[in-house]
Amino acid sequence: MRFLPSILALLHGLLFSGLSLVVPLDAAEIVDGPPSFAPEQIEFFETQIRPLLVQHCFDCHSTDALEVEAGLYVDSREAILRGGESGAAVVPGKPSESLLIQSVNYEASEMPPDRKLDQRQIDALTRWVEMGAPWPQVTSSPGVPIATGTDWSSFDWDSARQSHWAWQPVQRPEIPAVDPSLVVNPIDNFVVARRAAAGLDAVAIAEPEILVRRIYIDLIGVPPTPEQVQSFVASSAMDRQDAVESLVDELLASPMYGQRWSRHWLDVARYSDGQGGFLDNKPLDAAWRYRDWVVDALNQDMPINEFIRLQIAGDQNGDYSEAIATGFFALGPTYRSDGGDPDSVAQAKGETLDDRIDTLTRGLLGITGACARCHDHKFDPIPQQDYYSLAGVFNNTAVRDMPLASGDVVKRFDAHQRKVNELQKQLNQLNKKIEDDKRDATSEEQSQLDEWQAELTDLKQNAPPGYEIAHTLHDTGDGDMKVALRGNLRRTGDVAPRRFLRLLSGKEQDRFTSGSGRAGLADAIVDPENPLTVRVFVNRVWMHHFGAGLVRTPSNFGTLGESPTHPELLDWMASEFISGGWSLKSLHRQIMTSATYQLSSRFDEQSFVADGDNRLLWRMSPRRMDVEAWRDSLLAVTGELDTSLGGPSIADVTQNKRRTLYAKVSRNGDVFESDRFLRRFDFPLMRATVAQRPSSIVPQQYLFLMNSRFMVERAKSLVALLATASESDAARIEHAYDLLYCRSPEPMELRLGLQFLSSPEDANPLSRWDRYAQVLLSSNEFMFVR
Repeated sequence: MRFLPSILALLHGLLFSGLSLVVPLDAAEIVDGPPSFAPEQIEFFETQIRPLLVQHCFDCHSTDALEVEAGLYVDSREAILRGGESGAAVVPGKPSESLLIQSVNYEASEMPPDRKLDQRQIDALTRWVEMGAPWPQVTSSPGVPIATGTDWSSFDWDSARQSHWAWQPVQRPEIPAVDPSLVVNPIDNFVVARRAAAGLDAVAIAEPEILVRRIYIDLIGVPPTPEQVQSFVASSAMDRQDAVESLVDELLASPMYGQRWSRHWLDVARYSDGQGGFLDNKPLDAAWRYRDWVVDALNQDMPINEFIRLQIAGDQNGDYSEAIATGFFALGPTYRSDGGDPDSVAQAKGETLDDRIDTLTRGLLGITGACARCHDHKFDPIPQQDYYSLAGVFNNTAVRDMPLASGDVVKRFDAHQRKVNELQKQLNQLNKKIEDDKRDATSEEQSQLDEWQAELTDLKQNAPPGYEIAHTLHDTGDGDMKVALRGNLRRTGDVAPRRFLRLLSGKEQDRFTSGSGRAGLADAIVDPENPLTVRVFVNRVWMHHFGAGLVRTPSNFGTLGESPTHPELLDWMASEFISGGWSLKSLHRQIMTSATYQLSSRFDEQSFVADGDNRLLWRMSPRRMDVEAWRDSLLAVTGELDTSLGGPSIADVTQNKRRTLYAKVSRNGDVFESDRFLRRFDFPLMRATVAQRPSSIVPQQYLFLMNSRFMVERAKSLVALLATASESDAARIEHAYDLLYCRSPEPMELRLGLQFLSSPEDANPLSRWDRYAQVLLSSNEFMFVR
């Protein structure tokens, strides 16, 4: 399938009345019947909304309240929609008409009455109402709730682990026997067997020109050059499988591989350069050191169990190069109180701990552990006490700016700075005294001032070498926390001993007693007996190669998440991953050399009717590049991309040629020029671990393509590059299609291009070649991977 119609439409727009855009409707019409919410919407409710309601509303507006105020219950969706004496509390999809949103903004009644919610909490409630107020349907499957008042001390954990596929140990299944002509490696056996059971056939293998572009963009984030395409096509003609294997190995050895795949992990780590807004506005100027550590680790093919372990407890080894890895947690929000009162301090601490638990459980384990902050998890067997067992580890941990130098260097520099600061303080105090007295300095005072100034100048001129810093974790204690009743750290219950989740390690397990407990936690996370970490990681890698995971809720393997489409394949790959030494590059080879990965994206109506979502992998689903790959590809095909490794982040990537990985991004997504560019093309907010990027089609994107200085500059660069390659318009058009799309133009495309280019120049400040190049760079075909 080619994107010929879209290119013809663009060219036609150039020749006639301009680009015409087809914009999808903003939302589907509301239909009658029980609401159906996506798993990620339920996850948002459980992690962001239910804890907020429990903590701030349940004392007065729940079935647990001693006396219900205003007849309003907020502990079920039906009740909150029905409302109380003042009417419905929530109008789904209409926050401005919802009394709940008016009240938390203090526009109607002031709720909660003791203090206004933080803006972040108000924003979360507003977003929830905009979504339609998602709430799990507890009477249907999935979503059967855990019994209220469960006695966890006598709970049968062994039976619980057998009740859901994700809690069970990873098994190495038998490889199904299928037609060997359809198989390259065992991945194909599982996929072919699943398709055959459904009566589906796969499409053919992709053409070499399409496959080589797919491999390049997947592994290093930019398309191949025409020469690289020709080399692959020639090799494929002799032995396609050998050509694929050789190319995959070549690209895995490229430094650009780590730059590309680190970005996927940085989404999990909610990486940013700080500046998260109210209560979290501190800049993280050394955040880039963690980013560069991830790039280096992936390029070196660091075993993923070690890769994860260092990000939890790398500072425990005494090696500052490994401590940088703890930026995984250290770069998250560290909230401060807005008033210093005990309630504000406790709230800020609770939000910070919750970020760490959410990142740990959703990011590494694929479960919504943060749902147990205020109460036992409603659907997965995670008691509230287990939440605080994990929170206790981070309660004994703090963020620090760690010097990246030896102790002697740090001592010398710090001692020198103390002398400088003290002298400057003395100078300032004496000058202020003279100024306050409104007089000139005495001879003795002037002599003293001159002496101090000379000494200060000498100190500054002869300063010892300074040192760089990294944002890391360090231990601050070794005590256990108490359970926070309803999530309020000032109202405590039983002690929660620091230990791993009982769901995964059983009732009788070792407690974390060494320091904060992060070393023990890291060991538990990467233990091969832990069935979640390896499944979650393998599934994420699959998702980035195919556009969707075998489990389509990559951060929720719990009972509210989706079941795997190919459970045996997921376990086989997980067991292979462990036995192969947790090598990510080996996992790439395994996936990308399979026949399944090499399938065409060609449309087949019969298969589409049977499996429109392509869950059975009868073809490769076309997918749009993320913003990083798209921008890098624009710069690559115009000959401008700077692929150098490492270094500080860049505040405006529209005026820089480095890879988009090096863009400076704020946690709030609204501080830097880079934020504005990235957010326009679906770069997510880095306030929390990102399960999967959204993909939108909005007018602002097309307006940027048509009118931005950035796109005009790329077009001019492409024109200059084409001018050096050939003299004739026809040859330049041919070369442009080779560069951008890895193919030759169709006769109609060539004819339209020549027709436009041969027309007389008009009043437009851009030349016809500039406008033509801009259209080619703006096409869907360039943006999509097939």
